[in-house]
Amino acid sequence: MAEQVRIIKKYPNRRLYDTSSSGYITLADVKQMVLKHVEFQVIDAKTGDDLTRAILLQIILEEESSGVPMFSSDMLAEMIRFYGHALQGIMGGYIEKNIKSFVDIQDKLQEQARQVYGEKMMLTPDLWRQFLQMQTPALQGMMGKYLEQSANVFLEMQQQMQKQARGMFTSFPFPGFPPAGTPEAGDATEKK
Repeated sequence: MAEQVRIIKKYPNRRLYDTSSSGYITLADVKQMVLKHVEFQVIDAKTGDDLTRAILLQIILEEESSGVPMFSSDMLAEMIRFYGHALQGIMGGYIEKNIKSFVDIQDKLQEQARQVYGEKMMLTPDLWRQFLQMQTPALQGMMGKYLEQSANVFLEMQQQMQKQARGMFTSFPFPGFPPAGTPEAGDATEKK
């Protein structure tokens, strides 16, 4: 039986209340839920608005400000530039697909590590470094596949955009472009 989505209410005093455990929790507790793949939704206790994304972004902000950040300033600036841009929706999907591919690679590496070191291994950074040094050819192959998948996703997005642009603009007469319905415009129908 599938687990129900846990509901967390956020109150105006910025406290988070977990309705399944009937107690207040911290942002660190929410982070642990994410790490354990627990499905949850954070809602505003007063308005009922969904605040899940805002809470997840808050966790990322805390992680980025402590320890070693995952995102460089240049990368964050590039991401900001996509907001309000025509490619904003496509970029989100592109990043999401790339992260999914990367997670798949990580899962494969963890399975290989379990086969080498056993089920009860402790995945410390030193152990990962040793394992990855032993797996250099396999890792290079998987990363090559990941980069190839990433390039394919980007090409698919580019082709989709071109198709949409053609569909939008074929009904307008532009100098130098064949009118809609002609074989030069990409119309496969033949006139008899």
